[in-house]
Amino acid sequence: MDIEKQMEIIKRGAVDLISEEELRDRLKKAQAENRPLRVKLGLDPTAPDLHLGHTVVLQKLKQFQELGHTAIFLIGDFTGMIGDPTGRIETRPALSKEELLANAETYKKQVFKILDPEKTEIRFNSEWFETMNASDMIRLCAKYTMARMMEREDFRNRFQNNIPISIHEFLYPLVQGYDSVALRADVELGGHDQIFNLYVGRDLQRSYGQQSQIIVTVPLLEGTDGINKMSKSYGNYVGIDEPPDVIFGKLMSISDELMLKYYELLSDITIDELKTLKEGIKDGTIHPRDAKVRFAKEIITRFHSKEAADEAHLNFEKVFKEKEIPEDIETVEIKKIELERWLPKLLLNLGMVSSTSEGKRMIGQGAVIINGEKVKSEDTPISNELIIKVGKRRFKKILFK
Repeated sequence: MDIEKQMEIIKRGAVDLISEEELRDRLKKAQAENRPLRVKLGLDPTAPDLHLGHTVVLQKLKQFQELGHTAIFLIGDFTGMIGDPTGRIETRPALSKEELLANAETYKKQVFKILDPEKTEIRFNSEWFETMNASDMIRLCAKYTMARMMEREDFRNRFQNNIPISIHEFLYPLVQGYDSVALRADVELGGHDQIFNLYVGRDLQRSYGQQSQIIVTVPLLEGTDGINKMSKSYGNYVGIDEPPDVIFGKLMSISDELMLKYYELLSDITIDELKTLKEGIKDGTIHPRDAKVRFAKEIITRFHSKEAADEAHLNFEKVFKEKEIPEDIETVEIKKIELERWLPKLLLNLGMVSSTSEGKRMIGQGAVIINGEKVKSEDTPISNELIIKVGKRRFKKILFK
């Protein structure tokens, strides 16, 4: 493909590209030598399941793969035992080798819902680190200074606030960087929060006499609440192995603004199609709800099947057309900063119950339904577009500004 067209695809949705000039030169050289670039993405198997937040960077790796380059998916079974300190205010608990390997097996299965297994190089960084001895590790540590490590914001903040930093945490950026040396990576991908670790890879490659890798980072994906990054701990995630009906309902609940970001980062539609979609929503020729349906079906098709996507769509429509939801349902707009996130209090504020005690009782009786699903907990996460039913006749549609 034409170099500038490749650049356009690679830059789509990217936050950092270090550097654009280097990447263009590397692409030209690869084309002249008829040699694909080696594009590395590493993930530590610290949890058994992947969600859409993880797939943003996997989607970028897929784009490189479709451009004809070598996709290297590196499973950090060694780095996972250290624990990535990125964004942490305390030392991450270590996982056992057995836990990491079990999670790694599920990662391998799940990533092939996005990547082409025939064109993907799967590697484990224990391949080279478990053959290293103490002398090798000391020589690696000698290639970086404590001053450089303390330039890293999370380390600096923890030090200034007298929050302990374990010595092994300083090893993490080094061993992640050495992965790029071992794999002779031309490009490394990561979330924007990984930028320091990716720079370490560039520095180490120079120290080992290699050409420094290009860095491409992607943004952290907000979860369905539109506020916090997607995470199971926030309850705002969309798991790629979740049932199709659950995925469909969650994606239909996101805000129109967030939907466009999801399209940009996760959809396979072309840049021109995305531009047409944005213009259509802006001028009113495309309804945001129709765009959400299209996106939800694309995601479910990718991770399940087209038949599952069609069925989830039908099931979703049944919820809103056959559950006696009135055509003239009252719509309430709430600013995110004014949102009451404890469900009984939200129901009270909306005038759907007479007290928080009644709200708790209705939830306990299974009489509160949000977006067609019976609420099981008072702490159910509140997303960006809700249709709430309390009892048999109380309905409200909630939109968040």
